[in-house]
Amino acid sequence: MLRTVKIVASKNIWRSPSSATIPASCRYSTVNSVAIAERVQRALAAKSSATIPACCRYSTVNSVAIAERVQRTLAAKASAGLSYDELADKLGVTNAYAAQLLLGQAKLTAGTAPKLQAVLPEIADDDLASMQNDFPMRTFDNEILKEPNVYRTYEAILHYGESIKAIINEQCGDGIMSAIDFYLDVGTTTGKHGEKRVVITFNGKFLPHIEQAADDNGAKSPRD
Repeated sequence: MLRTVKIVASKNIWRSPSSATIPASCRYSTVNSVAIAERVQRALAAKSSATIPACCRYSTVNSVAIAERVQRTLAAKASAGLSYDELADKLGVTNAYAAQLLLGQAKLTAGTAPKLQAVLPEIADDDLASMQNDFPMRTFDNEILKEPNVYRTYEAILHYGESIKAIINEQCGDGIMSAIDFYLDVGTTTGKHGEKRVVITFNGKFLPHIEQAADDNGAKSPRD
């Protein structure tokens, strides 16, 4: 027997599957995002309960609204005909950071906002305000790891991880590389046989582990 499922949810969290809203899980797709969104909607409709989708589980963030904003900013970039390298040059940031801004993974500063508005004039004032005032939920959808380009980069970090750690420890001491005081740049070079090669540079501040000296602990836990 066929069963019809009706999904009812707050307008600020999730919309009916009949709408053309692109959920956050599709914000990484720059090609045929609508088809992916429709697949998500079919999966939701097949459920027997009104489960909140993964893209909306953060109660402090309207992930659907952010995903829609991302689609609009990517459309503005496409309309301007700029590459991420060209956009980065005009904003004065790395190309990876320029992409992070458009994909909602970095916060737009007051100093960079006028530059972005000048370079991508189709971005609406409301979206610019959101990019400046809303704090990003820096996360990712696990589905992205199924994309070969992303997975191979992830695999390279895992495969070389122990060696990277050993060399960082040898050169810098006991500590880690920061991913906050951090620069990421993606480029290309030509190999000795004429082939194009990808160059990804991680430039992060070294953060040493500290000895937890009792005298330096300014917030000791109480002992009842």
